[in-house]
Amino acid sequence: MFNQRFIKDSLERAVATFAQAWVAAMAVPGPDWMDALNVAGVAALVAIGKAVAARKVGDPETASVTG
Repeated sequence: MFNQRFIKDSLERAVATFAQAWVAAMAVPGPDWMDALNVAGVAALVAIGKAVAARKVGDPETASVTG
């Protein structure tokens, strides 16, 4: 079901999303670093959920909707 290509693809997307969300949360005034980590963690979970859902739409071997 989850092959190595899919897992690597999903983890890459989750890590990138986590980093982007953390930087974005830290860039706005208000949240401290813990709030930013929470936001980034939720964003990464959403990215993984999207990757799993993408298996039903795109190529089941990747985490891409279009691939």
